[in-house]
Amino acid sequence: MPQSREATFMKLRLAGRLAGTMLLATATAALTAAPVGASPEQASTPEQSSAVDQQDRPGTLLEAMQRDLGLTLAQSRQRLQRETIAERVQRTVRGSLGTAYGGSYYDSAAGELVVGVTDRAKLDEARSSGAKARLVEHSSAELDGIADRLGGLLPEAPPSVTGYYVDPADNSVVLTADRGGAGAAEDFLRSSGVGETAVRVETERSPRLYNDIVGGNPYYVNDGARCSVGFAVQGGFVSAGHCAREGDGTSSPRGTVAGSSFPENDYSYVASAERGRPAVNDYGGDTVPVAGSTEAPVGSSVCRSGSTTGWHCGTIVSKNQAVRYDQGTVHGLTRTDVCAEPGDSGGAFVSGDQAQGMTSGGWGNCTDGGTTFFQPVNEALGEYGVRLLTE
Repeated sequence: MPQSREATFMKLRLAGRLAGTMLLATATAALTAAPVGASPEQASTPEQSSAVDQQDRPGTLLEAMQRDLGLTLAQSRQRLQRETIAERVQRTVRGSLGTAYGGSYYDSAAGELVVGVTDRAKLDEARSSGAKARLVEHSSAELDGIADRLGGLLPEAPPSVTGYYVDPADNSVVLTADRGGAGAAEDFLRSSGVGETAVRVETERSPRLYNDIVGGNPYYVNDGARCSVGFAVQGGFVSAGHCAREGDGTSSPRGTVAGSSFPENDYSYVASAERGRPAVNDYGGDTVPVAGSTEAPVGSSVCRSGSTTGWHCGTIVSKNQAVRYDQGTVHGLTRTDVCAEPGDSGGAFVSGDQAQGMTSGGWGNCTDGGTTFFQPVNEALGEYGVRLLTE
């Protein structure tokens, strides 16, 4: 971004006093693009089973998992294999349980998917799918409904309230507030009349937008603003919505922003004639393949690519997160404990070889750690009717 726009973004704060969650608008292209004029590669059928084999090399996902999650090489391989199984089990059990589904998460210590079930009679059905089942009070649909109602009231919340998310491990909705703001958040919750028994208040550092403009594998917007490519899709790529407005032009790769949604959502689609690759930059001299976009459960490992800080890994903490940025509230984000810094916006989040989403914002840094939110990629693919390029 030019100095004028950079200054504007660096001043952006979450509603009220939220100076901590950043939109990563300067990030490097997380994919490598070929020269202008080439057509996108045709995608083949996704193959999850090849993920671990293809990533068994230095400088890639396995190395980052060892560094950031404290795992050995063997443990990293095993975790990826188990998480792939958990993704499939989650998809199956969610459909079979129907209204009795109470959410699910990956237990990294046990190496298995834990599924909440509201109907005792269906516990064995959940176990037969390969999951660990537990009886819970609230269904996933009920918690999502409470979260949606909180979202509708968020504009009336005190500035200390920073957002909310659904926590499947606790079978609750979490209302987040900045440090020192718990009392005001609890007062707001009581006055809201929204499922107090299913909602708890947590405090954390205030979020801000990640938007510092620095170099590395960039794509540039009209005025020089730089962001990271998220994923190559048929006819272009997807990235973060806060990076550019519809109609803006981009360069390196050259294209036009055909659609952009921010706030409320944080995704964009850039139409480009340049050749796309089903891969993500691992900042170790290689790329990580993209084989599909199966949604990983809470508790799964996830890695992020961005130009400021490169390749970092962590864990999916929760989903359906709302974050109050100064420009408005973004709903439906996924919360992670992966670090990020200004300049990482729009970059790719992957779990194994499965695309998960594009970096939105967060708080903290890659020295002390922090929280980063991403926009789920499948929502963007559906909105723009584009197909993810896969190996």
